[in-house]
Amino acid sequence: MKKLLLYSLLALVGGSTAWAQAPIAKATARPGSKATGLPSPTAPAATYAATIRQADLREHLTVLASDDFQGRETGQAGQKKAAAYLARQLAALGLQGPVKGSADGYLQAFEVRRGLSQEGGYLEVGGQRYTWLRDFFSYGPILSPFPTETAGQPVFAGFGIDQANYSDYAGLDVRGKDVLVLMGEPQDAKGRNLLTGTKQEGDWASGTKKIALAKQKGARSIFFLTFGSTAEFQAQAAQLAPALREPAFLLPDPGQPAPDADQEETPTGIGVYLVSPELGQRLAGTTEENLLGYVAAIGKKKGPVPLNFQPPGFTVHLPQQQQTLTTENVLGLVEGTDRKDEVLVISAHYDHLGMKHDTIYNGADDDGSGTAAVLEIAQAFAQAKKEGHGPRRSVLFVLMTGEEEGLFGSEYYTGHPVLPLANTVANLNIDMVGRTDKAHADKPDFVYVVGDDRLSWELHTVSEAANAQHAHLALDYAYNAADDPEQLYYRSDHYNFARRGIPVIFYTSGLHADYHKATDDVDKIEFGPLEKRTRLVFHTAWELANRDQRVALDAAKN
Repeated sequence: MKKLLLYSLLALVGGSTAWAQAPIAKATARPGSKATGLPSPTAPAATYAATIRQADLREHLTVLASDDFQGRETGQAGQKKAAAYLARQLAALGLQGPVKGSADGYLQAFEVRRGLSQEGGYLEVGGQRYTWLRDFFSYGPILSPFPTETAGQPVFAGFGIDQANYSDYAGLDVRGKDVLVLMGEPQDAKGRNLLTGTKQEGDWASGTKKIALAKQKGARSIFFLTFGSTAEFQAQAAQLAPALREPAFLLPDPGQPAPDADQEETPTGIGVYLVSPELGQRLAGTTEENLLGYVAAIGKKKGPVPLNFQPPGFTVHLPQQQQTLTTENVLGLVEGTDRKDEVLVISAHYDHLGMKHDTIYNGADDDGSGTAAVLEIAQAFAQAKKEGHGPRRSVLFVLMTGEEEGLFGSEYYTGHPVLPLANTVANLNIDMVGRTDKAHADKPDFVYVVGDDRLSWELHTVSEAANAQHAHLALDYAYNAADDPEQLYYRSDHYNFARRGIPVIFYTSGLHADYHKATDDVDKIEFGPLEKRTRLVFHTAWELANRDQRVALDAAKN
């Protein structure tokens, strides 16, 4: 799973990065809706689900998470070795290689750009020079848009929000410019959130949507301005410095833009930075007192107000050694029968963090577990087809690369699909399904379900029915909430399908103490629960591939 790069931002605004131990939420029917009923045909589904076995999952995962694959880092030798293994497995199962122009049809190759930060970064404003990793730092490792000394083009955009009843971007052109925004969300004098109408935060609070919006509008970078103690900010910057020196990645060719992307020019990346209170005031061209007055005026008006300050120009230099690498998604297709032009995509990412200081990060759960699950589901569908019970719709298995670096594999696939996205009925994405988190200690028969009702309530009812008849797991919807502080809906490969209007379900068993650590090894995997979760995904996929109608887009887009 892509690491939550919000950890620094959330810490600064007082948010928690701990995974909430929320109670299991019960599904409720939408008023006026009708459940789809139980999956069918049931007998063949049960037969082929039984071919998904712990022993086979263990066999695949023992290979994928071995030291021989060197942590499967994107663009490195271990990742390519893993890709070759996966392609061989899909071929041996009899799946078609659907990638045109590929030597064997199974590998979808593309380029990524890798950057490694160098010493000497700075930002200069008002004759004062501020130091990289002391007075400002990036929102996780990112590819620098300022590898040489560059003139800043600042635009102050309030809280960085743009929605029907509140827009900080009205009248602003930020294409190619550097956006300055405040943390959090606007409030009135009584502490009520202007966006939610309550004292609860909305989904702009964490910053994820602000970054996505700035990128969509073509901004070159976004700087988050903070309040409080500059000394405390500098102490936190020092603590985060080792992680921020890790390599950063960029996808140069995202391909076909999503419907919510700018149609004239799709940005290939965006610099995201947090700045100290002192530097933030310099960038805004004002004082802390005046910034607080600006925030208070917004609360009083209950909407954006004109600025009484003007951000000055600045100069920034963040040197970075950059190189271009080639990496590969791995694809296999089980062609359908009477509805073969429609396709269900089942996915997981097989890349991980590689090696750090001669230590191998094997990523057994993240996402070796999901990758092994996809192979077993592919095996079940392939066997069904061989025995005359093939799916009505085609089923495409996509094992993604570059997820840890920024969901690149899914962004590239959805920008360069091998089968039309208009014919893609849904995406079932599996990421970290081999462990039990603290919220479910001693109750491992569970799985978190995310996104199933965001675009299609009918997909939600299919999922519930498949579980009720076959898997009998506790479906936990805690991380499906729009205000979930972990924002899991945006953190794995399903999101690039969802943002293109394709219904999705994201399956995970949550975070654990070995997440993104070298101790995420096979001996920690719980293969019994992994088998049950994999069978649930299969049963859901079986229904989606065989039902008379594709699931409807009958829920508001989030």
